[in-house]
Amino acid sequence: MMTAFACQLKMSYNLFLLAFALGIGGGFQYGLQVSVVNSPAEYIKSFIHETWVRRYGFSATEELITLMWSFIVSVYSIGGLLGALSAGYLSVRFGRKKTMLLANIPAVLGAALMGLSRLCGSFEMIIAGRLFSGMGVGLGLNIHIMFAGECAPRNLRGLLAITASTAIALGKFTGFALGLREVLGVDALWPVLMAAHAVPALVQLLTLPFFPDSPRYLLIDKKDKEGCIKAVKQLWGDGDHMAEIDDMLAEQEAIHGERAKSVCDLFRDQAVRWQLITLFLIVSCMQLIGINVVYFYAYNVFIKAGIPHAQTHYVSLGIGITEILTTIGSLIERAGRKTLLWKSHTIMALVLGLLTVTLSLQDAFSWVPYCSVALIFIFIMSFGIGPAGVSCSLPTEIFLQSYRPAAYVLNGASNWIQLFILGLLFPFIVESLGSFCFIIFLIYCLSVAIFVFLVMPETKGKTMLQVTEEFNRLNYRGKKRQTALQQNNCSVMTVTRL
Repeated sequence: MMTAFACQLKMSYNLFLLAFALGIGGGFQYGLQVSVVNSPAEYIKSFIHETWVRRYGFSATEELITLMWSFIVSVYSIGGLLGALSAGYLSVRFGRKKTMLLANIPAVLGAALMGLSRLCGSFEMIIAGRLFSGMGVGLGLNIHIMFAGECAPRNLRGLLAITASTAIALGKFTGFALGLREVLGVDALWPVLMAAHAVPALVQLLTLPFFPDSPRYLLIDKKDKEGCIKAVKQLWGDGDHMAEIDDMLAEQEAIHGERAKSVCDLFRDQAVRWQLITLFLIVSCMQLIGINVVYFYAYNVFIKAGIPHAQTHYVSLGIGITEILTTIGSLIERAGRKTLLWKSHTIMALVLGLLTVTLSLQDAFSWVPYCSVALIFIFIMSFGIGPAGVSCSLPTEIFLQSYRPAAYVLNGASNWIQLFILGLLFPFIVESLGSFCFIIFLIYCLSVAIFVFLVMPETKGKTMLQVTEEFNRLNYRGKKRQTALQQNNCSVMTVTRL
């Protein structure tokens, strides 16, 4: 018993170190760059104005400066989209580990461009830096979540996936903290603030080489069984892990040596139709929950809620701490994915409905603005407990190895496109709808809750093939369904006999 306990400790220790090495250059980078851009907005606008006057001898219009700032914010999403689109090919061609390391190159380049922009007197360098930084994060975030999911044993798959959402939450908190006036949120230091993400990129470049590539990638894609076993021992300890390796062999047999699928194959293949629908509704459309809108425009939301402008920075820090604590305390391995998803989305829909009411009545009673703030915190907690953690593990669990890279490409591309569109349109939506703007996100949350409750199968504790069988009940009807189920069962039986 003591030997088993020691092996479990070693497994947890090694996986924790891997989760840190992946998170610092993956999810942490994403969260940091999403939140860090808020604080230096006015300083960068002033820099654009000063640079324009120095170059052309006259002042730029307020509309032009606002347009340039909007482009600085939104070009990050364009870079993220380019990085996400390349994740599928690179992860298969070079492996998860090398691709993750490669993602740090544009991140460091982007940080250098933004850090030197003021010294060089070029606001174009900020635009280019944001583009390169987005490319690094778009690639790194996709590989981070895929890598983590493929390295975890079945009983720790959800727990390791949670570390990705925790890394994102830590990045957001760090970005808000660095943006405080007491730290880097002053006019003289905004280039340092915008270049701060070079530090986690360099940390990952120094730490990740000590870890192996994904065991599933080594066995299923590279056909390197010895390398897989070596990676498993390094990450999980010296115990008996043959059951897990047998599951990988069964998955390898099930895909019959097929090449990695493309995004077009995802749309064409009936065998993954409901997996695709599940991925798109629950994970790829997560921007429609409204969480990143809250972070992008956190100051405006709190000011509308009646919080004094001088205190909004510290309230944002409170939001960051709340998200960190809720992702760490997620019940994904206890309650299961399905239960957490439909309950958390139901709560978020209810909160958004109440938030619409409180924002409409914030001038009617003195206590209503504080209700709005409390509702935002409840919303963040529900997001951290449910979608934040489950969305990291779900793509790995519902797709077999041949479809997984394409699924992550589609997921990443969808999220970055939505982030770009919402970043541009949300101010106009707020101006048009006022306090009723959150109804858009309410409808989405309620729709997902109903879909998960009625349709989505539970994936907790199941092998990839067992999850595939569950989805085949939806993908196929009549004889086709029976044929698909028989093929999967035959694959499992063949590997078991071997």
